[in-house]
Amino acid sequence: MLDIIVTGSIAYDYLMRFPGHFKEHILREKLDQVSLSFLVDDMTRHYGGVAANIAYTMGRLGLRPHLFGTVGKDFNDYRRSLDAIGVDTATVRQIDTLFTASFFVNTDLDNNQIASFYTGAMALARDYTLADVYPGQPDLVVISPNDPIAMQQLAQECRDRGIRFMYDPSQQVPRLSGDELRAGMNGAAIMVINKYEADMICEKTGLTRDDMRRMIEVLVITEGKEGSTIYVGDDTIAVPIVPTETIVDPTGGGDAYRAGLLCGISYGWDWKLAGEVGALCACYVLEQVGTQNHSFTLAEFIARFRTHFDDQGVLNALLTDTPTAA
Repeated sequence: MLDIIVTGSIAYDYLMRFPGHFKEHILREKLDQVSLSFLVDDMTRHYGGVAANIAYTMGRLGLRPHLFGTVGKDFNDYRRSLDAIGVDTATVRQIDTLFTASFFVNTDLDNNQIASFYTGAMALARDYTLADVYPGQPDLVVISPNDPIAMQQLAQECRDRGIRFMYDPSQQVPRLSGDELRAGMNGAAIMVINKYEADMICEKTGLTRDDMRRMIEVLVITEGKEGSTIYVGDDTIAVPIVPTETIVDPTGGGDAYRAGLLCGISYGWDWKLAGEVGALCACYVLEQVGTQNHSFTLAEFIARFRTHFDDQGVLNALLTDTPTAA
């Protein structure tokens, strides 16, 4: 079983619902003078942050990931919640002079989103290295959205120490420059992004999608309702979504997909199966409000999986194996 460290944001999510369509209130000819206010019907607070979301679903799948990031003085209850499902939070640094980062997102009736992010304690992630909190040599490090300097430093630490890493810039793509994105991709074994982010990376870096495929061993592009595409060498693997009658909130679906993908990587499954496991994980999140409110037993997960995909019995390993971190 692979020993995986998941780095990135750990935050509280404030989720809001706007009972209309953003597009009806945005004047294209006035985009240089935007002044908008949306009256929302409700707001809920949830545990979130990309790294913590990924680690949470990994824990639900029976894995034991190490979570690496910086949090504030308000993290104690959150820590206990993650510990309870098997996430190792000993590698999380708590800063008692700041609050934990917070994500504010407003979603309209088309599931379009407008979001803001307060960094809080996450801004100090650049002051810590993997070696500071974890003495071993992990099999894989996930570099997900975080303080931009911390992301650069973690990628360089992985290169220097010969650690395989997954580069997952997602929410930080708009902020990172073309040079920073190129640097983060350099040496990555895997990169996971969505279709919009892929287009933005191409525009910022001057790279084509084929260029990225040549740079990275495994390139995964999620495409919303169209599923996802996994590029491995010359192979192109199309992975469909798991259909659901109800999408309550799209926030965190991509994080859960990554957790399923990492589960497949950890068990050594083929990429198609890993992507299908990711697709089902994403479906569970879409059906709930909040990014860490979904739950399932492993038997329930396998049964639901087999109503859509054929794993030829491979997922039985989730019931018989006992993953333990090194």
